[in-house]
Amino acid sequence: MRGNSNNKKYCCFDLRYLLLLAALAFIYIQMRLFATQSEYADRLATAIEAESHCTSQTRLLIDQISQQRGRVVALEEQMKRQDQECRQLKALVQDLESKGIKKLIGNLQMPVAAVVVMACNRADYLERTIKSILKYQTPIASKFPLFISQDGSNPDVRKLALSYDQLTYMQHLDFEPVHTERPGELIAYYKIARHYKWALDQLFHKHNFSRVIILEDDMEIAVDFFAYFEAGATLLDRDKSIMAVSSWNDNGQRQFVQDPYALYRSDFFPGLGWMLSKSTWAELSPKWPKAYWDDWLRLKENHRGRQFIRPEVCRTYNFGEHGSSLGQFFKQYLEPIKLNDVQVDWKSMDLSYLLEDNYMKHFGDLVKKAKPIHGADAILKAFNIDGDVRIQYRDQLNFEDIARQFGIFEEWKDGVPRAAYKGIVVFRYQTSRRVFLVGPDSLQQLGVEDT
Repeated sequence: MRGNSNNKKYCCFDLRYLLLLAALAFIYIQMRLFATQSEYADRLATAIEAESHCTSQTRLLIDQISQQRGRVVALEEQMKRQDQECRQLKALVQDLESKGIKKLIGNLQMPVAAVVVMACNRADYLERTIKSILKYQTPIASKFPLFISQDGSNPDVRKLALSYDQLTYMQHLDFEPVHTERPGELIAYYKIARHYKWALDQLFHKHNFSRVIILEDDMEIAVDFFAYFEAGATLLDRDKSIMAVSSWNDNGQRQFVQDPYALYRSDFFPGLGWMLSKSTWAELSPKWPKAYWDDWLRLKENHRGRQFIRPEVCRTYNFGEHGSSLGQFFKQYLEPIKLNDVQVDWKSMDLSYLLEDNYMKHFGDLVKKAKPIHGADAILKAFNIDGDVRIQYRDQLNFEDIARQFGIFEEWKDGVPRAAYKGIVVFRYQTSRRVFLVGPDSLQQLGVEDT
């Protein structure tokens, strides 16, 4: 009996021990569960907060996108309005051109040449140029219809041009960015080349003129300017070896000119008031350069052996000290230019000596009659000789040295001195005496024996 009582006591103790262990395990598990639930609750709270922040950022981004979309729509509307304004402006310009053409050449008389003044932003210069032109153009407006071509939208230039009923206004609006080919280049030279191409395309292709005279907005013209170019138009038509007729002589300073009737052929493009034909422009337009169009025309590959007619005494005067060229050479070479003041009756003049078949002999005879001068002190020797003289130079450096002594242009382009024909530059010196600076093979080209 005692043994059974002890066994019961041990069983009760074991059961209480097991219950205690189970209770402890239960308590431990509950504590772990509570800790885990707390951890998950914290994570859930963090996730909810992150989600809320993300939602807020998304809404902010959506608002920003909506604002940007609104701006894009506004910009598109602004571009549409600008495009519409540009179309209206172009239509207005075309209407003005059409009215001007009908008014100026409505009598069906074929014009000799259109005259276009290339302008940009110098209203004061342009006004002086227009007044100079109208002084001589008004009585013969049907022969020489006048155009002003403006590059850009300077309001003063536009207002001035539109204030004249005697001319037709054209406007070149070019918004394409300019990319220069070399660092440090002036963008102006690129924009000028674009403007020239556009204006000449308009006058030759759209308005169908046979010839165009190109002037710049800083020029005055001579009293016989239009008569000179009318005579030049006949030469252009008769002789296809003449690429253009110019009113300019690079060595036309007062001390180097005298005879207002004298004309010459030149292998060097003079520019500064010049006329070309539609057929020549059809050749030049497709390959027109991006910049420096005048020097481009002086390349042999472009004028291809053709020559230019130039006067001894200039028919244009360039007063533009301030411009794209920044007044280069103005004081030395442009300001002293003599503008012709003699009313030459070009209709009565026989200019057949300027035709290719006649000119080489004509010019060769002048050179042949000139007395040769050799050695140093060329200026002193030339001054002490009556009549024309000729001085032979060995090469470009030697030419530049002699030209510097006399004070004429020293510059060459593509192997040709300014104003030269067959390498010969001619100018007056002190009196009616002509000085011929003769290249090493010039006499041979002219067929003149070196005596």
